[in-house]
Amino acid sequence: MRKPEVPKLSARQLIGANFSFQHYPFEKVAEIIRGFGFAEIELWGIAPHLDLFHADQARIAWVRGILADNGLSTWCFTPEQVIYPINIASGDRQFRQDSIDRLRHAAEICAELGGRYLFLTTGRGFESAPRERAWEDAAEAVREIAGHAAACGIRCLLEPLQRVETNIVTNAAELSCMLSDVGSPVIDVVLDTVGMATAGDTVEDYLRLFGERLAHVQLVDGNPAGHLAWGDGNLTLGSYLQQLADAGYRGKLTFEPFGNGSYALDPVTTWSRCLEGIAPYLQQAGEVA
Repeated sequence: MRKPEVPKLSARQLIGANFSFQHYPFEKVAEIIRGFGFAEIELWGIAPHLDLFHADQARIAWVRGILADNGLSTWCFTPEQVIYPINIASGDRQFRQDSIDRLRHAAEICAELGGRYLFLTTGRGFESAPRERAWEDAAEAVREIAGHAAACGIRCLLEPLQRVETNIVTNAAELSCMLSDVGSPVIDVVLDTVGMATAGDTVEDYLRLFGERLAHVQLVDGNPAGHLAWGDGNLTLGSYLQQLADAGYRGKLTFEPFGNGSYALDPVTTWSRCLEGIAPYLQQAGEVA
């Protein structure tokens, strides 16, 4: 008797990204991503590619042209919101409002690029202030930005962060509560495998809490933290992928290798290693399921 086939995710679900390529010109990045065989990308909004402090119409048109020339479409636009001074839950009112305004503009940029999603996080409040205030500020800001995104014809993704990055949403349960408080129908969910592991969450937790709202997975290794390339940590990435495949996950996957900064010295090798690691877990075009 023929053994039943083990479900696999489709290779078409794996998309490129410019993570680790911040020290390369964008023209070269797009060429490399195309060379890897990708047709879609998660576009990290980093300088000098397309950050929110220099994203005028000329820059947006330039990026859009480079993507088109390389046959790439934008799955999501991910403005930098952790290492850049953008914080929608800041206790500084002017700083917070400027951050909201920039992310509203990010929604417009995403729409101009033909993207499906604007990628959001909740920011962080002052460590010396009550967390409840930051939570309310974040919920109000996400609601406003998501509403503007919907008016632009796009949806949003929301990701929990590690505790060192935020004091608001740090795990799947808190993300579920935030989504409930925001009450927007246009927000879906990101699973970052390092964020999941450091929070003590599991793939099953995300599937149970969010179901089809789970739309994007950032696949990174860790110890459990670190945002490492495949094989540089001890996370069971293959097991995570199998659990997603068994559940019929239909969203996208990409890699987000940061490490200690050294991956950016040779991002092509870093991404090649990740692609080699994931290959056995993906069903390739033409492969019988």
